[in-house]
Amino acid sequence: MAQENPKPASQPVLLSGGNPQIAKGYGNEPVQAYIRAMPGWKNGVGQRMDALIEQVVPGVSKAVKWNSPFYGIEGEGWFLSFHCFAKYIKVAFFRGASLDPPPPVASKQQAVRYLHVHEDQFDEAQFADWVGQASRLPGERM
Repeated sequence: MAQENPKPASQPVLLSGGNPQIAKGYGNEPVQAYIRAMPGWKNGVGQRMDALIEQVVPGVSKAVKWNSPFYGIEGEGWFLSFHCFAKYIKVAFFRGASLDPPPPVASKQQAVRYLHVHEDQFDEAQFADWVGQASRLPGERM
């Protein structure tokens, strides 16, 4: 039986909530593949977050793990990642409880704080400030 509307081989699968399924990989290319696959308005916000992180943390290390982009400092660990959900992008600051002010959403892990970015609700200045603070804290080894 023929498949209807087969997905092109170059198009990543979107998991539940619209999160792109991208193979684990290190460097800029897997992260850019993830961002290109982010659906709808999330694509533009993902591009902007990536650009702001690069601007605030020149030479930032990047990877995709567990279908999420990770950002960190070489030899120091990861300081943030993000993940697409149906209605928002969830940004995890791994030492977010130490940021001033801390991102608004608590985690089961005491040190972690989240930022939920909704359509038309991305405070770039606050995000950039948190990225700068987070990049100076000890990172997580994952």
